[in-house]
Amino acid sequence: MHTPRPLLPIIATLIGLVFFSVMDGAMKGASLMLGAFVAVFWRSTASAVVVAPFWLRETLLHRKGRLPPPAILRLHVLRGVVTAGMGVLFFDGVVRMPLAQGMALSFLAPLIALYLAALTLGERVSHRAVMGSLLALVGVAVIARDQLGAAPGPGAWRGLVEILASAVLYATTLVLQRRQAQVASPVEVAFYQSLVTATSLSPIALAWTTWPTLLAWGLVVAGAIMSVIAMLLMAWAYARAQAQVLVPLEYTAFIWAAITGYVAFGEPVTRGTVAGVTLIVAGCILAARRGDPHPEPM
Repeated sequence: MHTPRPLLPIIATLIGLVFFSVMDGAMKGASLMLGAFVAVFWRSTASAVVVAPFWLRETLLHRKGRLPPPAILRLHVLRGVVTAGMGVLFFDGVVRMPLAQGMALSFLAPLIALYLAALTLGERVSHRAVMGSLLALVGVAVIARDQLGAAPGPGAWRGLVEILASAVLYATTLVLQRRQAQVASPVEVAFYQSLVTATSLSPIALAWTTWPTLLAWGLVVAGAIMSVIAMLLMAWAYARAQAQVLVPLEYTAFIWAAITGYVAFGEPVTRGTVAGVTLIVAGCILAARRGDPHPEPM
């Protein structure tokens, strides 16, 4: 007898992915105006302001005003710092390449997380994971050839390297996220991630920044609101449905990223990009078959 798929978590996941993808488009626009470093700083600051009332209410009602224990705070700080580097690299990368290509390359994070888990948690890397990784690497090569062929030069190489580096950092956040989910609520995680990210970027961002224009503010605030909504929707969904049901839906983010990139920036989706993302997703699915922990895409 098959367990019926929960409809509401599936819907919440799909809506959350739409918000995440449109947020990426808003942040690419803000990064073009302000630079990725400053844009991520202001978005994180705005996100912390948006979620602060919910965190304060939760802290007063359920924790009686007490902050998390030091060990949990250290975990929040570590993930926030890693997220800061990941965000700056990703958005600086998509300034130099189409949004759909950046999203496709970010799907490498789940496979990288498998190897990080093996190094840090002693988990065994299966033969399927190795074969899936090789398949995904072919996909990366296809996308890289497509990107460098369309826009050769230092800028294209920089964007490619930054996206791949952000995927490594995102894989690290996936490993940390599994630990956070056991000890903290979604609101707490969202608040501290935004606060720590903004704080870690503030010394340099405030020295570099110029006051955003009204349009830049609109993009940053819209990105902050959409990121908070998406985080809460996804956390709600994953608390109510198995990961094996919801994780495959997350690859639909490529569709929304492609639509956002085309509508907002006139970025076409090439055959090379489609072929590359197909190989990467196939590699992730192969690595997650038959008992392996299913990787979680960006």
